[in-house]
Amino acid sequence: MSGAVRRKPRAYHPDRVRDALLAQVELLRSAVRELTPERQTELAMLLGHLARQIDALPKLLAEPAPAATRPEVDVTDWVAATVHEERDTADADVISAAAEEMEAVVDTGVREDVLIPHHLGAMRAVDFTVTRIVELTLHSDDLTRATARPVRLDRGALAITTRVLADALAAKAPGASTEVRIPPFAAVQCLAGPRHTRGTPPNVVETDPVTWLRLATGRVGWEAAVASGRLRAGGERAGALAGELPVLG
Repeated sequence: MSGAVRRKPRAYHPDRVRDALLAQVELLRSAVRELTPERQTELAMLLGHLARQIDALPKLLAEPAPAATRPEVDVTDWVAATVHEERDTADADVISAAAEEMEAVVDTGVREDVLIPHHLGAMRAVDFTVTRIVELTLHSDDLTRATARPVRLDRGALAITTRVLADALAAKAPGASTEVRIPPFAAVQCLAGPRHTRGTPPNVVETDPVTWLRLATGRVGWEAAVASGRLRAGGERAGALAGELPVLG
């Protein structure tokens, strides 16, 4: 990305962020409650990761405010730097307890004027809350795949997650030769090459939001997505997009 112009970060409306977080946590909590104790034990590591994502907001808000007076990282920085290594376990009771703690502080978590001491650098509370939505949406889908029982994705949470990962792709592979469309939530241009200005772009990649989430995080590969018919890529440059994925590890 040497010499690339940094894009202005997308703004997320606090009320929509709050509603999406609360809705996805409740959908997840309900889904986990429906699992048998035996199934919860089998999925304890995934549930532990989910509990940690819910609990992260109250934990960071309880820490001393950072020394910085302005944000040092944003949501796209977080995507580029995130690697998952946690190994905790949890069950439905742990997730419910974490959800209750989160609900108690969520109004502070969606404030734009509060900075929290993230390990990557000072981060606006609302931006950190957006990252929790991304985590919970992705891992709710993981739970769906692990159990073969659909965990509902809140529309607002799915929209936010789709846009975060699309923006991360545009930041990772800047350019305007290829348009990536994830209707109805996002469309971004990326990849260096001839710039498209009018009419239908010569290089277009289109997929649905859930397939995009899985592609952008390495849960499904490019060839498998194309073979399934859920990813359509047209134009000479469109296939080069495969080399830029995933954007979140």
